[in-house]
Amino acid sequence: MRPVHAGELLTVQKAAYVSEARRYAMWELPPLIETLDEINRHIESGMPAIGAWDGHRLVGSVRGNVAGERMEVARLSVAPDMGGRGIGRRLLREITEAAPADVRVVWLFTGGESAGSLGLYESEGFVRVDERQDDFGIRVTLEKTVIRRSAARHETLAGF
Repeated sequence: MRPVHAGELLTVQKAAYVSEARRYAMWELPPLIETLDEINRHIESGMPAIGAWDGHRLVGSVRGNVAGERMEVARLSVAPDMGGRGIGRRLLREITEAAPADVRVVWLFTGGESAGSLGLYESEGFVRVDERQDDFGIRVTLEKTVIRRSAARHETLAGF
C-alpha cells in the first residue's frame, strides 16, 4: 500500500472495528482512535501493509509491526459488507508471507469474545499462547511460526 491509500484504509478500518467496539462496549479501541498521520507513518516506514481491492475500492487491509524475529499482525480489517468472502483469510496469509526474512514468529491478539476472529486465526495455524484480562476484557494472544513459501513481497490483493 502507498500513503495515497491511507484515507481509504482508515475508513475501512473504522467501519470494520465498530462491531468489536459494540461487542466490548469500548469505543476507544486502538483501531478506532488511530489517526491518519499514524497510518501514513506506518505505510511510509516500510513495514508490511497489504490492501485487498475490489476494482478501485479498498475492501480490506492488514499491517505488520516488525520487531526483530517477531511480527505483530495488526489492524486486520474487512469492509463490513464484504465479510464472509475469504478476504480476511487471504490478508492473513499474505501478511504472514510478506514478513521480512528475519521474522520467525507472527503473532496477534484479539478479544476472548471474538469467536469468529479466534476461529479464523486458529484455522490458519495460529496457536493460543496467552490469555489475560485487560481494559477491554479477556485478551487472547496467538502465534504462528513463519514458513517461507516465496521471497516475493506482497502489497495488494485484487479480485474480491
